[in-house]
Amino acid sequence: MSRTDLNQLTWFQAVAEERSFTKAAARLGVAQSTLSYTIKQLEARMGIRLLTRTTRNVAATAAGERLLQTITPRIAEIEDEIAALMALREKPSGSIRLTLSDHAQESVVWPRLKPVLGAYPDIHVELILDSTFRNIVEEGFDAGVRLGKSVEKDMIAVRIGPDWRLVAVASPDYLAARGRPEHPQDLVRHVCINMRHETAGGLYAWEFEKDGQALRVRVDGQLTFNNSYAMIDAAVSGLGIAYVPEDIVERHIASGSLVQALDDWSPFFEGYFLYYPSRRQNLLAFKVIVDALRYRD
Repeated sequence: MSRTDLNQLTWFQAVAEERSFTKAAARLGVAQSTLSYTIKQLEARMGIRLLTRTTRNVAATAAGERLLQTITPRIAEIEDEIAALMALREKPSGSIRLTLSDHAQESVVWPRLKPVLGAYPDIHVELILDSTFRNIVEEGFDAGVRLGKSVEKDMIAVRIGPDWRLVAVASPDYLAARGRPEHPQDLVRHVCINMRHETAGGLYAWEFEKDGQALRVRVDGQLTFNNSYAMIDAAVSGLGIAYVPEDIVERHIASGSLVQALDDWSPFFEGYFLYYPSRRQNLLAFKVIVDALRYRD
């Protein structure tokens, strides 16, 4: 196929994956009108409708879905080969796209990436923050960051951070008014600040453990976030009890703006791991990123 044909296919792939011309245009860095015209050209050339367009979204037709399944692995192979050729250069270069949570970025990834980016200006990194468990292969990510227990078995996993735990915290004013919980079950009578994990089935059930006894408590309250830092701010404002990573709330506890509860019920979780498919491990730029993030006890 000609270069133009390949360009049309990669643009179609972006629209089908994003289910939106607006988002796909932003991802590709092109005008939405240009993108729409290119897709129409592809459909006209193939003589078949590939996308169904409505006022709210875009969806692949049966033919479009079949085309997407066909081209996605092949385009990925081409991109990998190009990246491998670029890795032969004296300096590591290329683009690395990661999906991770806000806590993973702030506590582990970003502090270690900053000096690397300064030393390797030809390496470009894109960080996508969310609380969802994305399919990194299907969605075009080079790697993702998750807690160890959540990594798929067919992925290569590299530990990048120590074990850590969530702690229950609230403002002194809130606890003075509502009392301090002494047992996880007491939380059902409190106003709690929820965390939503979109792909994990909704609101996070708070996990506790003591003396081998594990408990999961579904809490209720006025606020729900998918961002730990917003939860902390709400707790400092006296709007309820939050269950958040200990390392990012320590200064609030030290200053007295938050008080910790249920300390002996807060278990440690296996720390963050960088996970990726095996085909990525031979790319020089990717090796630089992995080595920078690797946890060294």
